[in-house]
Amino acid sequence: MPTPLALVADIGGTNTRVALADGKVVRPASIRRYANAEFTSLEPVLARYMAEEGLKSVDGTCVAAAGPVRDGVAVMTNLSWVIDAALLIRATGAAQTAILNDLQAQGHALGHIAPEFLRPLIPGPQTAGAAMLVVGVGTGMNAAPVHDTAQGRLVAPSECGHIAMPVQTEQDFRLSRFVAHTGANAHGYAGVEDVLAGRGLERVHAFITTEAGALQDLKAADIMTALAAGEPLARETAKLYMHLLGQELGNLALIHLPFGGIYLIGGVARAMVPYMDEMNLTQAFRTKGRFAEFMQSFAVFAVEDDFAALTGCAAFLASGGRD
Repeated sequence: MPTPLALVADIGGTNTRVALADGKVVRPASIRRYANAEFTSLEPVLARYMAEEGLKSVDGTCVAAAGPVRDGVAVMTNLSWVIDAALLIRATGAAQTAILNDLQAQGHALGHIAPEFLRPLIPGPQTAGAAMLVVGVGTGMNAAPVHDTAQGRLVAPSECGHIAMPVQTEQDFRLSRFVAHTGANAHGYAGVEDVLAGRGLERVHAFITTEAGALQDLKAADIMTALAAGEPLARETAKLYMHLLGQELGNLALIHLPFGGIYLIGGVARAMVPYMDEMNLTQAFRTKGRFAEFMQSFAVFAVEDDFAALTGCAAFLASGGRD
């Protein structure tokens, strides 16, 4: 029997990546990127890709969406797109379709990522077959637990980026009040995403500069440039950001007990990797009072494979497309 041909897509807040896969193997040469701002929905993106590849149909289609998926329908968190099976069928002619949350797709990719794309961040043991956790920090923030069961892999959906931000110190509390009540996008609540996603880094920097006496309204890319140049307020921003990231990763570790490892993905997280040792991510992660020693049970890695979500979509379809 020929290997089924699948179309897989990773839909972020800014770009959509599309590729073809033979079973669980993505064709690297087939990967293309499209700017979401140029399209009104996902359907014309997929239709263009199919035309560019000279295809009328594929055997299966699986997409990973940066937003909640309920009853087979994805609603993008940071984009006004709604995605369902009918849309995928119209665009690709696929007999089998699946829609995953983007973190779910990353979870299905674990075990299919080459070791050179896994950078150790926090040392710790790993137990084969144990629960794992994928944490995404980029345009948005979210996490998904990964469980291998007798019936196959289960990657539970989540929207934990919208729970309340961690507050451990007086500075954390002041930041939470600032984020909740200051700025055009303030909505009376300080969530995890509001301090850890790309716009969250911007809010943390605005807080740091306001407390220093002169608000600076910088974009995340400009903050990272200033950080690389050693600018003092950018460094203070990064230190507070790392303190918050470590706290939240530690919270998630205690909730899910991922003895198989925690896997950090996303553009903001990757940009912060060079500063994680210097700015004490491990200390912030393990500062859990009498559970500090227990926190040494968890290993944390950065996933440096840009196409892991595509691999996860392909693996999900090839495994029967059930979650």
